[in-house]
Amino acid sequence: MLEFVGSEEPSGVVGVPDISAEWYLDVAGLGAGSPGVVRVAGAIATEAVAGVFAVVFVVLWWRARRGSAAGVARAVLAPVVTVLAYAVSEVIKDLWQEDRPCRVFGEVATIVACPEFGDWSFPSNHATIAGAAAVAILWSSLPLGCLAFGAALLTAGSRMFVGVHYPHDVLAGLLIGVAIAAVLPLSARAVTPVIARLRAHPGGAVLLGRGPQGLPWDDAPTITLPRAQG
Repeated sequence: MLEFVGSEEPSGVVGVPDISAEWYLDVAGLGAGSPGVVRVAGAIATEAVAGVFAVVFVVLWWRARRGSAAGVARAVLAPVVTVLAYAVSEVIKDLWQEDRPCRVFGEVATIVACPEFGDWSFPSNHATIAGAAAVAILWSSLPLGCLAFGAALLTAGSRMFVGVHYPHDVLAGLLIGVAIAAVLPLSARAVTPVIARLRAHPGGAVLLGRGPQGLPWDDAPTITLPRAQG
C-alpha cells in the first residue's frame, strides 16, 4: 500500500476522477513494491517501446517500396501522423496543466523519478504516440498492427506502473492517438499521386521504390501492340 502526504484519501484531487486516483495508487504501488528486476524492466520498457515503433516504421517503408504507391503513401505517413499526434498532446498538456500524480500525492514511491513541475500529466504523450503508431501500422499491415496494439497497451500500462500517470491520462492519450491516426487513409489517398510521380524519377525511386515489376507508378497502362498483317 502506498503512503502519500497531503490527503488522507485519493478522492478530492481537483480535476481527477476518484477512481482514477485510486487505480493510480494501486498500480503504482504494485510497481514500487515489485522485485528489483521487474522495476528495472518496467523502467526500460516504458521508454523502449517507442523505439520498437520506429523500427516497425522502417520495416513498413522498406516493404512498401516493392508495392503500390498507395502502400508507400501509407507507410511514409505512419510516422508523420504519429508525430502530429504527439504535437496535439503537447498542446493539450499546456492548456490543461494537470500536475503529475507522483507530486500531487506527496512522497509517493515510484519506479522512475517524478518529472519536473511543468511537465504536465494529461494526456500521456507516451500513450498518445503508442495509440497513433499502432493505428498507423495497422493501416499497412494487419499482423504488425495487432502486435503494435499490444505494445501500445503495454506502453500505456507501464506509465501507471512506473508511477508517472493516472489511468485517465493514458486512456485519453490512447484515444487521441487513435483518432488522429484514423485519418491516415484519407491523407494517403491525397498523397498517392505525388508518390507515384516521385517514383518515376531516379532519386525518388531510390527512396520510394519502383513498385511491382520495377514500374515507377501504379496501375501502369496496358499497351497492346497491333498484330502484324500478312
